[in-house]
Amino acid sequence: MPVFYPNYSPSLLLRNPHVHTVYASLARSKLETPKFSSERIHTPDDDFLDVDWYTQDSPCLLVISHGLEGHTQRPYVRGMAKAAYDDAWDVLAWNYRSCSGETNRKLQSYHSGCTHDLHFLVNEAVARGYERIALCGFSIGGNKSLLYLGRDKALVPDEVVGAITYSVPCDLVKSADVLAKRSNRIYMRNFLKTLELKLKQKQGRYPEDISLNQFKKIKTFGQFDERYTAPLNGFASALDYWEQSSSLPHIDKIDRPTALFTSLDDPFLSESCYPVDVAKRNPNFHLYLTRFGGHVGFAQSNRRKMYWSESKGLEFLSQFKC
Repeated sequence: MPVFYPNYSPSLLLRNPHVHTVYASLARSKLETPKFSSERIHTPDDDFLDVDWYTQDSPCLLVISHGLEGHTQRPYVRGMAKAAYDDAWDVLAWNYRSCSGETNRKLQSYHSGCTHDLHFLVNEAVARGYERIALCGFSIGGNKSLLYLGRDKALVPDEVVGAITYSVPCDLVKSADVLAKRSNRIYMRNFLKTLELKLKQKQGRYPEDISLNQFKKIKTFGQFDERYTAPLNGFASALDYWEQSSSLPHIDKIDRPTALFTSLDDPFLSESCYPVDVAKRNPNFHLYLTRFGGHVGFAQSNRRKMYWSESKGLEFLSQFKC
């Protein structure tokens, strides 16, 4: 029964989930990280992925997948990369298609249930000689990681030893309802702003496939995914996309040690995104539930200090060290 309720007690200010979510995303914008090298890796379908490597000749690699409309220079990615590197891991942080600052070549970019790019990069890491590979995913990056280990487990190489994930909307259907609430309107505006910009860039390449007519009327992911994500990626509807892309039905199948760290006050998640029953059934799935933390938060008041999520993630990863 690997369900845990750790004692994470942030400052009083950070016990407000919205304050915590925003603070954690902004507080360490100037965080100093180890030197990294950026690489453009071309994919088999004539597209590309822009990735950042933090290398020190370790045989162990942590692959970091960011959240929705994120990128590899977000503070939570850089913070985790620094913590892992300082703990003797090499790190590969990757940008989803269209998330590195340059639009990708294909009509499709990325979505919450797409795992083929993660699989491609894992195989690339195996080819480069890494002996043990662990996954780290934030929000939809965590959803991708759980899908890969559960739904797609027959494809996962033996070198992949496990994963740590954070604040995962593993039930996309119910999470979309939560994000549509008035209290989350500011987050939706920010997501839609960056999504619109990317669609404008993609429209220049595919004017017959993408229209931005009346885009400003879109206020929720239900409306956005119904108009864009679902049809552009071969789904029948937004609901079909969410149901096929949710990791929740597949967590039972995970057969490698995997941790989900998530906060009970997360403003983005529905009750169904706290899979206590699954954790009780699957000894490989470890669920850590905190009272506070916001969405991808778990911050410390001291900006220079390692975040609680990073120290606990490394503690879990210690079982995989070479």
